Amino acid sequence: MRASRRGGTPTWRNWAGNVGMRPARTVSPSSTAALAEAVRRAAEDGLSVKAAGTGHSFTAAAATDGVLVRPDRLCGVRRIDRTAGTVTVGAGTPLWQLNETLASEGLSAANMGDIMEQTAAGAVSTGTHGTGRDTAGLAAQVVAMELVLADGSVLRCSAGENPEVFAAARVGLGALGVISELTFAVEPLFLLTAREEPMPLSRVCAEFDRLAAENEHFEFYWFPHTDGCHTKRNNRSDGPPRPLPRIRGWVDDELLSNGVFGAACALGRAVPGTVPGIARVAGRALSARTYTDIPYRVFTTPRRVRFLEMEYALPREAGMAALSEVKAMVERSRFRVSFPVEVRTAPADDVALSTASARDSVYIAVHMYRGTPHEAYFTAAERIMTAYGGRPHWGKLHSRDAAWLDGAYPRFGEFRALRERLDPGRVFGNDYLRRVLGD
Repeated sequence: MRASRRGGTPTWRNWAGNVGMRPARTVSPSSTAALAEAVRRAAEDGLSVKAAGTGHSFTAAAATDGVLVRPDRLCGVRRIDRTAGTVTVGAGTPLWQLNETLASEGLSAANMGDIMEQTAAGAVSTGTHGTGRDTAGLAAQVVAMELVLADGSVLRCSAGENPEVFAAARVGLGALGVISELTFAVEPLFLLTAREEPMPLSRVCAEFDRLAAENEHFEFYWFPHTDGCHTKRNNRSDGPPRPLPRIRGWVDDELLSNGVFGAACALGRAVPGTVPGIARVAGRALSARTYTDIPYRVFTTPRRVRFLEMEYALPREAGMAALSEVKAMVERSRFRVSFPVEVRTAPADDVALSTASARDSVYIAVHMYRGTPHEAYFTAAERIMTAYGGRPHWGKLHSRDAAWLDGAYPRFGEFRALRERLDPGRVFGNDYLRRVLGD
């Protein structure tokens, strides 16, 4: 296990740059035993413990002035059980590595989010999700976990072993322990055909229920200050594979979606009056395309333009009404929003603090280019989302507290009671958890 102390430890910053910390010491354990020893030592020294992966959370969920656990050495695929249809990985395994390894073994996850730089534990703990009619987010694909608890003991949980911990720890916010290992359900590798095309927002809203019902994975991006959307429908295919030509993929996903878009956002930040015009151009820049490839190459896209994000999960039936109010709010305001609004779906799941817990959900995500004032826009959007019964994504910006969240989650009290049992001394506590979970 490697360790460093405060004097030589640089300030850790998340991907977006809005959260930073300078821990008392940083450890990089290479085994569950080493992780357990680090937690025991921290508790003896009266220090809090938090784990931070690649920093793709926009909140301070991983912030600490105590011991920071970097899980990069708890990495890699440890076991593949083809009979059970599972893969077991170290907590710090980046999703890109998991995806590539699974594909090389002829396997795949059923669903993914749209980026794969996150660590497996970080993505699961904050409720990362993609879009799906029948397949839920990453936490719902977990079938077993290994946690290091506040006293340094190691606990395994699944539906059949410590089920009450399993029900909560799959979206545990780092509040119950440090994840050391995860086992995911997987299936034989399959193909997806992606059909992407522009569509007016008015049509998407009118046909949303049908589009979501007819496609295994449906999502769209609305460009504020316009009526333009870019839609994406992903469905399983018998093949043959027809991946994007390399040049076309580079032009669309790197040159336009990252290079040109990043320059346009920088211009909009410097000269806000240009944003509506830029939005109209951006809405027309991505043309229709259809391709067939293995799942992770369809589900995920490179995200190099840095931004801040807030996302809410709403009851499925409320999604389009809420989006219409967001559009009206932008139109009557002086906000200049250069980033598209992303809309996805998820089926109900059984994870206590999953944003889709016990209800089919629509996700509405608002973004602002990094360095652009975002507070007023996010506050106005959040007011709309909460009025429709929305639940904030745990890894994205929001202003909700424990008293409010208790009314949004039927099993919130169950989670808090389990936390009290597993970590009564709040070894894994921090300011963010005090706000969203209370003491």
